[in-house]
Amino acid sequence: MAFKLSISNWTKYLKKAALLAVTGMLVIFSYIFYLAQDLPSLDQLENYDPDLVTRIYSANGEILDELYLEKRIFISIDNIPNNMKNALIASEDRRFYDHWGISMRDVSRAIVINLISLSYEQGFSSLTQQVARTLYDTIGFKKTIVRKIKEMITAIQIERTYTKSEILEMYLNNVHFGHGTYGVQAAAKRYFGKGASALTLGESAMLVGILPAPARYSPVRHSERAHYKRNVVLRVMRDQRFITKDIYSEARAIESENVIEFQAKGTAPYFTEYIRRIMEKEDDHLGVNIYRDGLKIYTTLDTRLQEIAEKSLMKSIKRNQDKLNKRLFNDDEEFSQLAYLGIYPEDTVKMMMRGDSILYEDLRNKLLVQGAFVALDPTTGAILAMVGGRPDYHDQYNRAVQAKRQPGSVFKPFVYTTAIDNGYPVTKQLLNQPLVLRVLNAEGEWEKWMPRNYDGTTSGLTTLREGIRQSVNLIAVRVVKELVPATEVKAMAERMGLTTNIRAVDAIALGTSEVYLLDVVNAYSAFANKGVLNQPFGISKVEDRYGNVIKEYFPIREEVLREESAYMMTNMLQTVMDAGTGGSARWRHNFYHPAGGKTGTTQNWTDAWFVGFSKQLAAGVWVGVDDPRVSLGESQDGSRAALPAWARFMTAAHDTLGLKRQKFERPVGVINVEICSLTKDKPTNLCPLESEIFIRGTEPSQLCKVHRRN
Repeated sequence: MAFKLSISNWTKYLKKAALLAVTGMLVIFSYIFYLAQDLPSLDQLENYDPDLVTRIYSANGEILDELYLEKRIFISIDNIPNNMKNALIASEDRRFYDHWGISMRDVSRAIVINLISLSYEQGFSSLTQQVARTLYDTIGFKKTIVRKIKEMITAIQIERTYTKSEILEMYLNNVHFGHGTYGVQAAAKRYFGKGASALTLGESAMLVGILPAPARYSPVRHSERAHYKRNVVLRVMRDQRFITKDIYSEARAIESENVIEFQAKGTAPYFTEYIRRIMEKEDDHLGVNIYRDGLKIYTTLDTRLQEIAEKSLMKSIKRNQDKLNKRLFNDDEEFSQLAYLGIYPEDTVKMMMRGDSILYEDLRNKLLVQGAFVALDPTTGAILAMVGGRPDYHDQYNRAVQAKRQPGSVFKPFVYTTAIDNGYPVTKQLLNQPLVLRVLNAEGEWEKWMPRNYDGTTSGLTTLREGIRQSVNLIAVRVVKELVPATEVKAMAERMGLTTNIRAVDAIALGTSEVYLLDVVNAYSAFANKGVLNQPFGISKVEDRYGNVIKEYFPIREEVLREESAYMMTNMLQTVMDAGTGGSARWRHNFYHPAGGKTGTTQNWTDAWFVGFSKQLAAGVWVGVDDPRVSLGESQDGSRAALPAWARFMTAAHDTLGLKRQKFERPVGVINVEICSLTKDKPTNLCPLESEIFIRGTEPSQLCKVHRRN
């Protein structure tokens, strides 16, 4: 009886144990099912789409810069060297090819160690689990049992979806290597300046060695630690027979891997920032994210011309800086003007004059001569080169497109164009004598203004051609007062692409309204392009990560001038180049291509400009100090401070591109006429003659009254 009772009790116990086991299993599976609800679906796993680096390319195919939140450059597993794969497996998951997402041996070992130490020191994540943790934000990153279970579930799903090679490829393209780099290709380029396919054994071991703690083992900041970890990985590879003892000894003997410490900003940083801002505005329209989608942005910039532009501008900036420093720091009277200008309080200036070195350094930073440069293709509007300031690029302030500065005489062609387009001939004569005007001051009050010529001289009747050749201020002012009103000049400037606020006042003739350099260069290009203005553009096309074209960019053209008017202005600006204020481009800098151009200088030599063009290239330079109260120095006008950079660029650019000398084509509506060289009237038999061009119908009809028989 007792025996029967004992059997009965055991049966009851077994039933209860079985029920508990089934219940426990149901609870566990229910919990796993619950956790699995917010994990990636099979469809998500099969269509994994990682963030990739967007690259900006030059017109000649060079990488200018990269845009990313996480720097990741995809590379296929076939192009990753075996040493890299073996180093990873030896160090991170030696049973990778044997397990099905989870290594139960490693899990058991970790549990025992953690129980003995009463801690959570020993991890047991396989490479597949690390892929799960890396790829999917829903898993979370906090070290908990729940996270581990989620990792394990997702790892099993990944193993069911991908091959071992594909998992390894995912891992090596997504793991964080420090310094903003994700994936082995980006890491190889960041630390060693090469693609992952070219990594040596030692370099591969170093990259794997930094994975557990990229900041702690950074090859850039902690070289000794990084080399120590390299050697640890090499030893593990030897112990697991991925490499022989001899190869291990040879690799370990290399004292230092050639790590790149500093990563320079990309080529043409001002231009690429200009492109980035444009693309940010295009994001929604194109349905892309420039920081995640691995786009290829092809630009119009020519790196050969960019290099020429940077060197040419910096040479001029340095020369102007030397002159400014010499003038300011060697002359106490000039130095004391800093207080007068309000740049520094008087007490501070006195401290500087006594030699306070810290204040001097601050002063030098505020008195840095800056510059900007733009070059365009006048036939399309494509931006070929752009420099927005000094190469250190600290402030990201692009003076070519963001700085609004007074253009001075660079604005005069818009004044003369308005007159020419209204039917006035280049022989129209105005009096080069002082005049008094009423202008609004900064307080909005009317006051008298008496403009003067740059050199203070005056003369008699002067033609429009001579007025622009010698940049005679009084003639430009009289054009506005006597021939075409300021409102029409403003309309012409805006028609030709100036986007800033142009004030329709008499002083418009002398370039007192602020403008952007890019706008002015583009406007001048319309002269070279027969009166057709192109919107300037820097992007030619955008492709997605698969090479599909998302958008192409084409020239947007508008005829803003009659062809005849454009040619007349081009011819007048050629006079400036050949025998006027731009002449040093010829006789000093040996630029002999047919070209037109104009100097510009603002009051007190604050801004220096030169903008000009040939048939194939249009370019412009601005030089000055960011603080407009600071002068470049007496006589540092456009021909001295800015023109040299323009001339050096144009000479080298035409040679580099193999551009031959091309004349500007005269339209049929422009004719050559002989006139009296003194009165500019229709000549008599007694008149001294000269040849001049006119738009048909504007040639002189009145007979010369000076040279005739009594």
